[in-house]
Amino acid sequence: MSHDRAELDRRTLLKATLGTATVAVVGGGLGLASAAAAGADPASTRRTSAAAIRPNSELDTIIGCDEWGARPPSSAIQLSGNVTNKIIVHHMAFPNSTDYSEAHAKQLARDCQDLHMDTNGWADTGQHFTVSRGGYVLEGRHRSLETLTAGKQQVVAAHCPGENGNAIGIENEGTYVTVTPPAALVTSLTALCVTVCQQYGLHAYDIFGHWDFRDTECPGIAFYRMFPGIRRSVQAGLGESASSAPARRWPDIWKFVGGPVVKLAQHLLNARGYQLAADGVFGADTVSAVQDWQARNSLPVDQDATLTTRTWETLVAPLAPGDTGERVLGVQQLLQHKGYDQVSASGTYDTATAAAIANLQGLHHVTVNGLVGLETWCALSGGIVRTALMAG
Repeated sequence: MSHDRAELDRRTLLKATLGTATVAVVGGGLGLASAAAAGADPASTRRTSAAAIRPNSELDTIIGCDEWGARPPSSAIQLSGNVTNKIIVHHMAFPNSTDYSEAHAKQLARDCQDLHMDTNGWADTGQHFTVSRGGYVLEGRHRSLETLTAGKQQVVAAHCPGENGNAIGIENEGTYVTVTPPAALVTSLTALCVTVCQQYGLHAYDIFGHWDFRDTECPGIAFYRMFPGIRRSVQAGLGESASSAPARRWPDIWKFVGGPVVKLAQHLLNARGYQLAADGVFGADTVSAVQDWQARNSLPVDQDATLTTRTWETLVAPLAPGDTGERVLGVQQLLQHKGYDQVSASGTYDTATAAAIANLQGLHHVTVNGLVGLETWCALSGGIVRTALMAG
């Protein structure tokens, strides 16, 4: 990770928030926003195939800050000097409204801005974009649409500490722990991700969830399990082939993030002889351990202790039923966080753990065998494996 990005996050001292994004999708000649304006119910609008998405044509369907009646920001909006390298998808943990209208979507944007400015004390809405349950896409933080259109820089946001200057944050209206979002929202989110990827040179394998970089329940268990399919739709919308994707795209956690994936890394380091508190806090002790491990294994020592692909892949080791220890405990704790309630954090690879791993392997189209190899480790950690993108 660049020194510039680290300095940016130190200077801005941005706090956490959720990120949102919404965009209209072309379907039968009308985007979802246009269909709604014409009197159609966005929730029942036919879902457009990803291959029909025209990325750049979606920019002018995003409802800008002026259109939804945004307040002016309380301080100047900053532009990042870092390279945009990912999309982070959130749910808003708002009620699952059955009002799918444009008027509701605009009120949602105003309510969110009020919350972030008046309660959280932020300069503006935290996320770059917001997607309503009716499929409307709205600009969140001022200048997000302007910079997306230019595709050169991004606004520094407040949706995920440590990632605010290099990740586009997309908030999705609703709460998706046990239920999934409406088709209109998923369609618009997919189209928005296609547009963001095209404008910033990203790919479907650059889409992550909030909890991959933060200790949070966001984006919700049920929603997160949809991500492999959403990535495939984005890939199709971009016209890209899975064969061009890396075999494994691991979450590039570093010293400015935290949460369950950091806790997993700490367990892996402990299995290699370190003595860290597996608390999900990327503190100085974890930074030192990561850098020491990189040096011991002749890897480039990252000044920000970024867990690169080579770092991850030297830390992990195969697991099978009957195994015990720190690695197993790390696996079990992350499975629990992702909704596998039948798993207990015992440190012993039992039948419940194997069954949960098999389920996760099915979601990511990894060979279903209940064993933890490289692809399964990557998918478990929140990474993206090529096999998940190759599925039909």
